[in-house]
Amino acid sequence: MAWSAHGAGGEGGRLAPPGQAGDFLALLRASGRDWPPQVLGGGAAGASQLAAHATTVLALKHRDGIVVAGDRRATAGTTVVYDRADKVLQLDEFSVLGIAGVPAFASEIARILEHSFKYFRRSQLQELSVEGKLRSLSNLLRDQLPLLLQGVGLVAPLFACWERGQGGRLYFYDPLGARFEGASYAASGSGGTIIQSILLYRTRYEGRRLEELEQPAAIALALQLLEVAADTDAATGGVRSRGDIFPLVKCIGENGVQSVPEAQLRKLLLD
Repeated sequence: MAWSAHGAGGEGGRLAPPGQAGDFLALLRASGRDWPPQVLGGGAAGASQLAAHATTVLALKHRDGIVVAGDRRATAGTTVVYDRADKVLQLDEFSVLGIAGVPAFASEIARILEHSFKYFRRSQLQELSVEGKLRSLSNLLRDQLPLLLQGVGLVAPLFACWERGQGGRLYFYDPLGARFEGASYAASGSGGTIIQSILLYRTRYEGRRLEELEQPAAIALALQLLEVAADTDAATGGVRSRGDIFPLVKCIGENGVQSVPEAQLRKLLLD
């Protein structure tokens, strides 16, 4: 039995046979497009060494919504594979996915979610509920278990969205699909523990609530946290102004998802 996006969209969360209207993943499987993809040859050790990993992403709630930010580095072991990886991906008008783990699978998950939300909207003439979106992501992560056991399917994303009447909602996932709601912040990836420790100290012992920050201050804080993570974690990429390499930052509020221009990031980081 497969989760029906129609049920998840606000009609009791029913279980329905694969292929029911609104269920994009069931449509993929019915058309012969297998998910998850299979990894052939090389064994777990060889595949694990070849797979790139993307870190670090974080999300902060503030007075007007949520800031989601990520560095740009992708690594394979001790090798820097790429310094312009996109780890903060917009899924629809009010949802953002921050990816940490293997970029190939994380990006594919993001692409499937984007099309799934669009498919539901066009087939049902309404938006998929937040609960439906969260379950869709959980299901895709659980489907990664065979790859995870091979050592190549590790993906631990963040999901941030704006829900009308509720405001900003923030969730983080473990690689098996279990989800947890972040009260004020969340971070994932190899630099995530560092960032979480700083924010825990800041909110618990200094009494500085993130929800009191205005958006520009929240963006500046997110950039500072990524800079600290880059200084202490080799897998997290820092700012390289000569190459115009800056973190990716997106803001979510009542007006939807907006990308922070590179000029603003440059000013906050270098001025």
